[in-house]
Amino acid sequence: MIQPPAPPLSYRAAGVDIDAGDALVERIKPFARKTLREGALGGLGGFGALFEVPRGYREPVLVSGTDGVGTKLKLAFELERHDTVGIDLVAMSVNDVLAQGAEPLFFLDYFACGRLEVETAARVIAGIARGCELAGCALIGGETAEMPGMYPAGEYDLAGFAVGVVEKAKIITGQAIAPGDAVLGLRSSGAHSNGFSLVRGILAAVRPDLSAPFDGERSLADALLEPTRIYVKPMLALMAGLPVKGMAHITGGGLTGNVPRVLPASVKAVLDASAWRRPPLFQWLQDAGKVAENEMHRVFNCGIGLVVVVDRENVRRALALLREAGEEALEIGRIEARRDGEAPTVVV
Repeated sequence: MIQPPAPPLSYRAAGVDIDAGDALVERIKPFARKTLREGALGGLGGFGALFEVPRGYREPVLVSGTDGVGTKLKLAFELERHDTVGIDLVAMSVNDVLAQGAEPLFFLDYFACGRLEVETAARVIAGIARGCELAGCALIGGETAEMPGMYPAGEYDLAGFAVGVVEKAKIITGQAIAPGDAVLGLRSSGAHSNGFSLVRGILAAVRPDLSAPFDGERSLADALLEPTRIYVKPMLALMAGLPVKGMAHITGGGLTGNVPRVLPASVKAVLDASAWRRPPLFQWLQDAGKVAENEMHRVFNCGIGLVVVVDRENVRRALALLREAGEEALEIGRIEARRDGEAPTVVV
């Protein structure tokens, strides 16, 4: 028996919809245009993104960073909330670049999925553009990868890439930090994008009602998915007003894992946990998961998203500048000499 000829193969039949990808590019162009700043050349759609180093620098140094959103995405999938994870994506990279004294200039994103759902992707990328606006950097390029069979239906992954610039003489290394300096803390907006494997483990164990009122008018879902705070503009204002000796973005590894990254080996940071009120979300996570106190500080930011070290004489002025810029900041500790065998950061 003669078999009928097989239908012709196509990319669409194989699971990749080029037309959907083109439609997404058109959808996101208005979002990207809102983020443009001086230095951005051209628009979306080229083979490479172009950016001119700003004028006025004598010895400009580029600072780059990359990160993702991690398993916080799994919660976003479960709740079908895709509007804020893009802000998380931007925040995780621009706050890192900021920590070395750099002003973020531009951002690139990578969105990967099994089947491109234009509406979902547009919501995610609108969030990325919003994050770029908050950081004052341009969204000048990215990549959308549709890879059938690589991801479950309705899921995707994100990666972000930020580039900033700092005058070579103004790079923040932390090497000038000395005993007697003050440690300031800028409040977090929640768990940010860290520790969500533990968060999800706690949720699986206790199975709370995520839609129930939790913190005022917010639900537990709202509190968990609150996007990462972007500290760029307030910190640029602070650095323009006085010397900043060190800065630590509190990401994976929590307070005790990130503050040491900016400290010289000769000193330690002593943080006073009574100096700030732990937000209800972290208390709930600790109680529901029976999480040890030291584990909380190793995993979560516990309410402090950025740590800044300044001279003791500059504390009052620094707090005033940050508050003028709309940031809630507190003095949360001090720098002391470190003896052999002592931990570089302790929370007391």
